[in-house]
Amino acid sequence: MYIRKHTIFPEEFPEAWASDWGEDEFGLWMAFTYKGVRQAFRWCEPGTFLMGSPEDEPQRDGDELQHEVTLTKGFWIADTPVAQALWQIVMGSNPSRFKGEERPVENVSWEDIWVFIAKMNGMKPDLKLCLPTEAQWEYACRAETTTPFSWGDQIDSTLVNFKGAVPYNNGTESEYRRQTIEVKTLPCNDWGLYQMHGNVFEWCQDFFGDFPTGSVIDPLGPETGVERVLRGGSWMHLGRHCRSAYRSHRNYNPSRRIDAYGFRLARGL
Repeated sequence: MYIRKHTIFPEEFPEAWASDWGEDEFGLWMAFTYKGVRQAFRWCEPGTFLMGSPEDEPQRDGDELQHEVTLTKGFWIADTPVAQALWQIVMGSNPSRFKGEERPVENVSWEDIWVFIAKMNGMKPDLKLCLPTEAQWEYACRAETTTPFSWGDQIDSTLVNFKGAVPYNNGTESEYRRQTIEVKTLPCNDWGLYQMHGNVFEWCQDFFGDFPTGSVIDPLGPETGVERVLRGGSWMHLGRHCRSAYRSHRNYNPSRRIDAYGFRLARGL
């Protein structure tokens, strides 16, 4: 089930921080440019969706209890994971294993990311940058779909950068690149968002916890915890790990850095 309020738009468009903006077949977008490096954001309208996976979804995990989520406020989310060029110009260094200005930054912890975000907001307070909540992330990833992936029931390496040698649910084997790729190499989803599946896992705001058994409004996850949630799969993970509903958290404390971990920015209201 999806209910999306297509008539809801941000109160101010464009906003003062935007270097450029517009509307296309995917909807509204705005971008900021910092020292010549540009990051675009897509507007996600308020809506209601089913978060998690149905019990008959192949290769699902037990922590994906399907439940209804309503997001009462629209939000801006970056159209790509943060690339190394932006991280480098803000932080003055590049921790990534797989170097390339347009590849996603990786080897960053949840804690590292908030240092980056604090610096960006200190330089441009109107940006109000943050990480997406887990619910916002899945809502944006699904883009009004209910299938395991935003493209349907199956993926291959022409759509997702993952361990194609181990496909999802008896799918056909495809290329295993063994490294990250540039953030706009593969197709975007129907909301104009690139690589919500694969390439790098993306840190979310939330502590990991059990999903609620009933419907919820604007969930923020547990108030306390140890592990933070990562979403989306990566270049080194199996097809099942790239599903829209897959939740990665095991032993992933906020200080852990791996060459499969990156992030995508969102904007707080």
